[in-house]
Amino acid sequence: MSCRNSGRLDMSSCQCVCPPGYTGRYCQVRCSGQCLHGKFRKEECSCLCDVGYGGAECGTKIRFPFHTCDVRIDGDCFMVSPEADTYYGAKIKCQEKGAMLAQIRTQKVQDILAFYLSRLETGNRVTDTDFETGNFWIGLTYKTSKASFRWDVGEPSSFTSFAFGQPDNQGFGNCVEMQAATAFNWNDQRCKTRNRYICQFAQEHISLWQQDP
Repeated sequence: MSCRNSGRLDMSSCQCVCPPGYTGRYCQVRCSGQCLHGKFRKEECSCLCDVGYGGAECGTKIRFPFHTCDVRIDGDCFMVSPEADTYYGAKIKCQEKGAMLAQIRTQKVQDILAFYLSRLETGNRVTDTDFETGNFWIGLTYKTSKASFRWDVGEPSSFTSFAFGQPDNQGFGNCVEMQAATAFNWNDQRCKTRNRYICQFAQEHISLWQQDP
């Protein structure tokens, strides 16, 4: 196991201890420099943007793109990406739109999204040579410091929909995907895997966008 960017390998835990400014399993992810319109999350090593702002450093003013909603559930808007990226790449792509990777907190949301994705797969819209899998990233990762899976906003996951036998940490998977092979139940996967992803615009974000003149 090789730690990048001057990270140090802790032999007892077999984990990289990253220097300031870097995060990720191998210290491969560089932190945002500053959060212009948001708050810095030390654990995530990234910015959590205020409503109406996006970008890695929350410096871009954006308006809500209503036309990009693929699924609306109880006022929240979910957008399924047409392209694939690593977990951290997908997280940045969602934030650039003023969204976040999807946070599935109820069985209802899980069932609706799984049904929608299954229809995409049937229609052959999931298949593409650029994709490593037909799976989709959501905003859940395993935090070794907390010894638990947590949403990107920092909250623990009280609802889960892991497939049978998952999570199994095969391949040191710290990031969570909706897995096509298990009817889009969840699987822990290597964060550098290139998946499509689901962005979420929360209801409180949308209502504030609607008030914006």
